[in-house]
Amino acid sequence: MAEFFTPVFWAGLLQIIAIDLVLSGDNAVVIALACRRLQPEQRRIGVFWGVLGAVGLRVVLTAFAASLLGYPWLKLIGGLLLLWIGIKLLLPDGDGEHEINPATSVAGAVKTIIVADFVMSVDNVIGVAGAAGDSLVLLGIGLAVSIPVIVWSSQMIMKSMERFPVIVTLGAGLLGWVAGGMIVGDPLLRAWLMDQPGWVRPMAGVLGVAFVLGLARVFGRRAAADVDRQIL
Repeated sequence: MAEFFTPVFWAGLLQIIAIDLVLSGDNAVVIALACRRLQPEQRRIGVFWGVLGAVGLRVVLTAFAASLLGYPWLKLIGGLLLLWIGIKLLLPDGDGEHEINPATSVAGAVKTIIVADFVMSVDNVIGVAGAAGDSLVLLGIGLAVSIPVIVWSSQMIMKSMERFPVIVTLGAGLLGWVAGGMIVGDPLLRAWLMDQPGWVRPMAGVLGVAFVLGLARVFGRRAAADVDRQIL
């Protein structure tokens, strides 16, 4: 119970909620697309059972990922992957990102939501597992709080991100921060970190933020230059 009264717990909880909000926008769109041909009553049932199945699957996957992060190399690899996820979040979207065939039955919609959520949730699972650290309690509470918020306010979240792009930038920076902490928290580096000053771990998070934002800007400029060349 003492864990609930520590600043580390509440900081981790806020990180999990923020990561879920930023990375689950696409999943909310999938839910809408999969159920758009159903009748209103069927749509509510399809969304409910589809989300319930997807949430259950994501909780299991995230708990599994969090348990694996205790092994050497996995936090290091997960941190590097999370850096790329943060960079990709800031890059222009590709075509055909939401090519989801609408279902004509509740069962079909539920299946589509669960399968699509499973395929699209790798980034979310890694980010949330990294923010939770070694605390399964924090992981469970974070998911329990954030997932209902995403489901019931998905449209508002998507519109807010479109209107205020800085939200996405802040989310990508948060992923860089979590990634930096994951990398230096790998068991392979733990002994080395114990001999270092206390500012090394926060500095790793700052470097992670700088890496994500800087590389995303470089890639974004290159993509814009390529588009300009194609137009010319």
